[in-house]
Amino acid sequence: MEFRVLGEVAVATRDGEDLPLGPAKRRSVLAVLLVHANRTVTVDRLAQALWDNEPPRHASTVLHGHISQLRGLFATHRAQAHGVELATRGPAYLLRVPPERLDAHRFDELLQLARARREPAETAALLGDALALWRGSALEGTVATRALSSAAHALEELRLTAVQELAQARERLGDHDAAVSVLRTAATAHPLREQLTAALMHALARAGRAAEARELFLRTRTLLAQRSGAEPGPALAHAYAALAGDGPAAARLPGAALARPAPAGSAPRPAAPVPLSVAVADLLPRRTRGFAGRAGELAALDRATAGLPGPLAMITGGAGMGKTALAVHWAHLRQGDFPDGRLFVDLCGYSSAPARDTTSVLREFLLALGVPADGIPETPDAMAAHYRALTAGRRLLVVLDNARGSGQVRPLLPGGEHCVTLVTSRDRLDGLVVSDAARPLPLAALSADESLALLAAVLGEEPVGAEAASAARLVRLCEGLPLALRVAAARIATRPHSGLGRLADELADEQRRLELLDLEDTGVAAALGLTVQHLPEPARRMFGSLGLHTGATLDTGVAAALAGCSPRQAAAALDRLAAAHLLAPTGPQSYAVHDLVRLFARTDAPVRDPRAPARLLDHWLHTLLAAAEAAEPGSEPCCALPAGTGGPAAVRRFTDRADALAWYAAERDTLRGAVATAVGAGLHAHAWRLVLLQWPLILWQSHDGWTPLLELGLRAAEEDGEPGAQSRARALLGWILMEEGRPDEALAHLERAPALAALAGDTAGEAVARINLAAALGGHGRHDQAREQLGQALVLAERGGPAETVTLAHLHLARHFVSTGAYPEAAEHASCGLALAAPPVSASRRVVLRTLSGEALAGMGRTEDAVRQLTGAVREAAAHAYTEGESAARAALTALDAAEGLVSASH
Repeated sequence: MEFRVLGEVAVATRDGEDLPLGPAKRRSVLAVLLVHANRTVTVDRLAQALWDNEPPRHASTVLHGHISQLRGLFATHRAQAHGVELATRGPAYLLRVPPERLDAHRFDELLQLARARREPAETAALLGDALALWRGSALEGTVATRALSSAAHALEELRLTAVQELAQARERLGDHDAAVSVLRTAATAHPLREQLTAALMHALARAGRAAEARELFLRTRTLLAQRSGAEPGPALAHAYAALAGDGPAAARLPGAALARPAPAGSAPRPAAPVPLSVAVADLLPRRTRGFAGRAGELAALDRATAGLPGPLAMITGGAGMGKTALAVHWAHLRQGDFPDGRLFVDLCGYSSAPARDTTSVLREFLLALGVPADGIPETPDAMAAHYRALTAGRRLLVVLDNARGSGQVRPLLPGGEHCVTLVTSRDRLDGLVVSDAARPLPLAALSADESLALLAAVLGEEPVGAEAASAARLVRLCEGLPLALRVAAARIATRPHSGLGRLADELADEQRRLELLDLEDTGVAAALGLTVQHLPEPARRMFGSLGLHTGATLDTGVAAALAGCSPRQAAAALDRLAAAHLLAPTGPQSYAVHDLVRLFARTDAPVRDPRAPARLLDHWLHTLLAAAEAAEPGSEPCCALPAGTGGPAAVRRFTDRADALAWYAAERDTLRGAVATAVGAGLHAHAWRLVLLQWPLILWQSHDGWTPLLELGLRAAEEDGEPGAQSRARALLGWILMEEGRPDEALAHLERAPALAALAGDTAGEAVARINLAAALGGHGRHDQAREQLGQALVLAERGGPAETVTLAHLHLARHFVSTGAYPEAAEHASCGLALAAPPVSASRRVVLRTLSGEALAGMGRTEDAVRQLTGAVREAAAHAYTEGESAARAALTALDAAEGLVSASH
């Protein structure tokens, strides 16, 4: 197993196969752990690396989910056998990797070995081996944050140093052409790195290619002036001086005399005309007014268009994402790089106008390049050949905007190695990557700061600053979509009495949002409609079903339930929607759905299958049952499926408790929406089940505002006339109200729960209800009544409940007796509970029982036995990342140590 960061972040098997790492965020988590291999990385540091200073609310849950997926992947491929382990260390993670399995370590090791060699042949061989480890730019495939960019930059600096040292070794061997070859690739990729360019100039001169060295200097000097307005620094100046002979370097720079100020009072000398030997084409549109942000994407375009001969870069993204604006803005910034012109065409791939045909575009390009009308060949093939020949010797930029497919692009690619082609499309255009080594640049939504900058660029800084909170809300509602932000700004600009706050209030209404984000023939709905219009039929049908989905993400199982098709058909349709950037891939067979896209699907879709809502709710019930089983192994389902529930097309598999809890947390809003859908459709039997089956997360995050959802579930159970469901809903709601510090309300629900369970004949449910009621009574100081309820709960559980409920009763009896100082009774119940709590009963329950056992044994004076139980509880809690249980066990150990110390001191 090999780990790579010198290029795309990857994990390869012994056979050279790359493992499927999933989305960019997960690849970025791995990248941070690899950059700090064999050292702990805190959750806070990971969050900062992935989201800079704006982590989402559930960042730790998201990170835990990514860690869980990586662990599963490593386990599947027997990583531990290779000495690889991803461990938890308190609030941090540690990735153990043998150094020889990490390419960055091997690179550094070879670099150090090369520097220790005296023979240039040995040095060159080692440096060549080191540089051969690189497969692209460092940390490719990760998110563009400051921390990861800084780490990538540090690795890139090491590579460039190695390149220069290899060139020096080649020159010591007298192989100057090899030194030129080594340096040229790096200097082309980093044209403003003066030390690198100077080294290449020296190498060219030693190879007898002084003319090329002078040309390189002139190009670099021009580029420096255009980019920064600066003259060449000392390294470049001395390299040029070495070409010209002895004497002050600056005085011999070409044009240096022209830079001297004119004598006082003299008129400025007119510039000499520049003779043009070929036509300079310029079809580029004007800059987009109010362009803001996209600094990272502009830098990515710089990288994508450097290094390779005749580079081809693709800007891809959804409707209204600002692809054309970015391409045109970059083209204007880089105008000086293309002295022979800039060609531009809108191919109308996604447009109300017909798509442009190749022949008409080639004719337009040839005319712009100076070919007279009567000199244009007649056939399309001849036109294309003439176009390629004409562009072969030029430095041209060709922008092919709004392409629908790869076949529309290929005939328009120029023939010159110094030409750069930029394509924009709503499609991924995978074919161009295969056939022409195109470098894709997927365009995401603007960040919050970039969105505010765009509003300010259109409306002015003052109005945006005056309503900062409303502007931030408007940005969220527009989801960082440049087109939506521009339409919103236009509405405000053309309606003087409509401020940011008023428009934000109006956009908050989902029924009107798309209507408000359309103006005349321009807007979000119109742009999305053109994308959907060109979808194949299966993908179009799938898109229409998305309006029923209540969440921000979906997978093939959800999609299959929505559309009533097989998982394979759903996967194909989702991939096509992702290729058209109507969905955003977030992992294997997992996609994000933006609100504006979902709203468009809801309003634009044809008549839907009336069975779709029930199919979707059935899918959620099956998935919730699977999640509950994984989160609480060995527990009995809290409810059966309603009569007539359909079988799922596919149900997600959960690897362990952490995986299930991460899914629960990620889908919480989606499930809340599903409950509302069920209630609205009168499907109350589905509604209360959708609530109760979330019990593992509800108990795990009991202070996270569950009361409204549980009250909704209780009302649905009452509407369904199901006393057993009402009992379980009241028992769970009562527990949460206790956790929220609302004991009187909790007791009101908990006192009714046992009788409802008895009415339904639900023995296990009655036992749980009495356990929860006992906890509330204990909180009110009514300990005798609490003990009585717990005793009845144990009898009920032993008579007709599952072993898991018997274990729970023993646990709460042990807790009750510890709190009242009845340590022998507490120890007995803890021991009984532990005897029943062998796997697959959840580790969290065993940890609590061991902690209670330790406290009881300590109270009985059996210190050694107490320490053994508490130490075991700490170890098991740490192994299962159960931080709350680990803290409780450690606190009990600390208290025991303190008590022993006091006893020793008194003697």
